[in-house]
This record gives sequence, C-alpha cells and structure tokens, in this order.
Amino acid sequence: MMGYWERPEETAKAVIDGWMHTGDGGYMDEEGYVYLVDRMKDMIISGGENVYSIEVENVVAQHPAVAQCAVIGIPDPQWGETVHAIVIAKAGAQLNAAELVAFCKDRIAGYKCPRSIDVRSEPFPLSGAGKVLKRELRRPFWDDTAAAVQAKAG
Repeated sequence: MMGYWERPEETAKAVIDGWMHTGDGGYMDEEGYVYLVDRMKDMIISGGENVYSIEVENVVAQHPAVAQCAVIGIPDPQWGETVHAIVIAKAGAQLNAAELVAFCKDRIAGYKCPRSIDVRSEPFPLSGAGKVLKRELRRPFWDDTAAAVQAKAG
C-alpha cells in the first residue's frame, strides 16, 4: 500500500517502516494460517482480560429475538471497562436483558458476557461502507470521562 488518497496524516499513522498497520488483531496457527479476530480498537479490556467484541456479537446475534447487535466497552471504575451490548430486536419479538445474558453465559465465558444491555429501535449509525460506527455508540459513555481507555475508542 502506498498510502491513503490525499490523507498523509492517516498514512503516516498506518504505514510504519514500510509496513501497513491495519489495527486488526489476530494470530497464526501452527501451520502458518493467519486468523483475524477483531479490530484492536474494538477489543474490550475488562479486569485485565481481553474480550473481542466480535466474539460476543456472534453469540448475541444467535439469540432468536435479536435482529442486530453491537458490543462495545464502556467505562467501569472497578474493571476499567465492561462489556455492553446494544441490540435491535426482531420485529414483534420481546427481548429480555436478563434472558439474553443467561443465553450468553451458556455459550461463552462469564467475563465476556454483557454486563449491561440497551435495546433500541432506531438503526445503528453506519459508515459509507455499511459498517456500524462503534465510535458513535461509545461516545455517550466516554464523553464525560478522562479514562486512559478512551484513547482507543477512536
């Protein structure tokens, strides 16, 4: 990659010593296959544990009453961040937060399960490419805090 078109500041942040830093987190298995796990800025650090939002979203999305979901980290005085799910229910479905948390606990580790859930009816904010703008979802939670974790919320 040569750089971002007419965006030298973004290029300088992303291309370092000739290497493109995408901000994706992943791992390589024993056979050399590379697996992308999540965007690093979307990783939630709760009590020293790394929680990949995409893993939690994949579980929440399996619930029969969930049409769409997004998972973000929100500030927490004890844990640094906690897992927060924002969901849109399927038309005509009733969505109970406690039931959704129990659903998650049957499928993933307890520390990865949402500690809080917002059910909303309005659509998620989307980028031009149709991706959920998590920075917009995080903003109301982080705007009034000076926590160091906020720096990654970009």
